[in-house]
Amino acid sequence: QVQLVESGGGLVQAGGSLSLSCAVSTRTFSAYTLGWFRQTPGKEREFVSGISRGGDSTYYTDSVKGRFTISRDNAKNTVYLQMNSLKPEDTAVYYCAADSTIRATIRIGTSYYEYDFWGQGTQVTVSS
Repeated sequence: QVQLVESGGGLVQAGGSLSLSCAVSTRTFSAYTLGWFRQTPGKEREFVSGISRGGDSTYYTDSVKGRFTISRDNAKNTVYLQMNSLKPEDTAVYYCAADSTIRATIRIGTSYYEYDFWGQGTQVTVSS
């Protein structure tokens, strides 16, 4: 069973930075495409960013491009999300997720149903 544990959330002022980490317990970490999603009350879980198995391809939703950076360390079984220039609208619970589907070509899913395993989430609050 794959387990994901997020850390690094908290309260920050607008314009500040936070770094999220997600430790993944699996023997085959490099086989997973990984993603970060976020969710606010009453709304669907929203794709934020994703990274391919080898880490050579990344994708971001438009609202975070140029501010957030996703990365992974396959030796440490960890995926990161560096968030800079935070805005109040970034406030949400952030989840990391793993997609176990092996494809012939690189594909980073942007829908929550494309991911098989999820962490419990970490709260990020950005004050104005």
